[in-house]
Amino acid sequence: MQLPIYVENVIRRLNECGFECYAVGGCVRDSLLGFSPSDWDLCTNAKPQAVQEVFGDVPCIPTGLPHGTVTLLIDGHPLEITTYRTEGAYSDARHPDEVHFVTSLREDLVRRDFTVNAMAYHPDEGVLDFFNGQDDLRHNVLRCVGVATERLREDPLRILRGLRFASCYGFDIEEETAEALHKERQGLSCVARERVREEVNRLLLGKHVADVLLRFPDVIGEVIPELCDSVSFEQHNRYHCYPVYEHSVRALEQADPILTVRLALLLHDVGKPRTFSMDENGCGHFYSHAKVSEAMTHEILTRLRYDKKTIERVTALVRYHDVPLECTATCIKRWLNRLGEAPFRELLLVKEGDCRAQSPQVIAPRLEELSRLSSLFEQVLQEKPCFSLKDLAVNGKDVLAQGIPAGEKVGQILNALLDQVIEGKLPNERVALLDAILKNT
Repeated sequence: MQLPIYVENVIRRLNECGFECYAVGGCVRDSLLGFSPSDWDLCTNAKPQAVQEVFGDVPCIPTGLPHGTVTLLIDGHPLEITTYRTEGAYSDARHPDEVHFVTSLREDLVRRDFTVNAMAYHPDEGVLDFFNGQDDLRHNVLRCVGVATERLREDPLRILRGLRFASCYGFDIEEETAEALHKERQGLSCVARERVREEVNRLLLGKHVADVLLRFPDVIGEVIPELCDSVSFEQHNRYHCYPVYEHSVRALEQADPILTVRLALLLHDVGKPRTFSMDENGCGHFYSHAKVSEAMTHEILTRLRYDKKTIERVTALVRYHDVPLECTATCIKRWLNRLGEAPFRELLLVKEGDCRAQSPQVIAPRLEELSRLSSLFEQVLQEKPCFSLKDLAVNGKDVLAQGIPAGEKVGQILNALLDQVIEGKLPNERVALLDAILKNT
């Protein structure tokens, strides 16, 4: 392992003052996996006050003094240093009710969640691994430290963290840990929604997300109970070869790791079980399922404390995921007017992911249609089209200058001009648009 200079300097300085200090947790795991850690955490037997005294010449943020954590600002980098500790119960599922400082590194590491996160490193001593974390890394295994149920009960968010690690790193969750994830899933109901949301986001962006979601539908269902009805819900439709939940997961898997796109694909058919009907020929239908799914998605994302912009973007993608799109420049400009460039591009990604998870016989022709549409979309963008009022060559002042009184009519005229420009009936040129205003007043 190669520590950044500023991290090694901090370790050396504490050592020179008679204290132990080690890099610990995720930075050790990622380094051993060959990744560059995004941040570094240190642990020490020095009490927080002692750490502050040792680094009295360094900006220090008392971020978590009651829990033994001090954050130093070293060469522009925030560096958390936490005193060796053991923890009591998490009655609020967020913070331990009590913390006891200990003098042994091993006592500190034994409280951590998974073996691959319970390793420490010192430049002189190398990796200190009391729980076979390196062996689990070599075998690509995720395993709780000690008794799995106890570790998960201490902090139920670890349940989602386990799924997230499996999704992002491709870890195979060993049997006892997997059983505990299923068994203890109800503990997630006590965890703050914001913490749940952040873990769900990172889980959904993982390369191995489909394997995890298909193996643990009950766990994700604890967080998003609306998904439970779609598990094993057969569609009885020639366009679909998977039950609703599996279709959504496989659609998500096909899409680029863009959060709004993957959220939309996870939830785009969540309303199907509520809208199912079967005709006399035994064919399943889901009339208005997009509208129902949109309303359910809005409720889910609001409950998980997503920001307004994300909620609006994802619900729009769900609302329009199955709307037919004509492969014409006018159609594309109208959708650009309705959504904007970035959301429309994401809508195409949602449609592609949805298509790739359907029955084999319908995938190729639908992908071909989407490919033509995407190509035309790029051509239209190169032409720098006018598809919104801000792109129009005239504005409200120009309309007023033609003698039109202020009021709703000004907006009506501008929108009528925009419609004609989008349809190609008028060029987006100032003189032509002013002339059109005069002719229609």
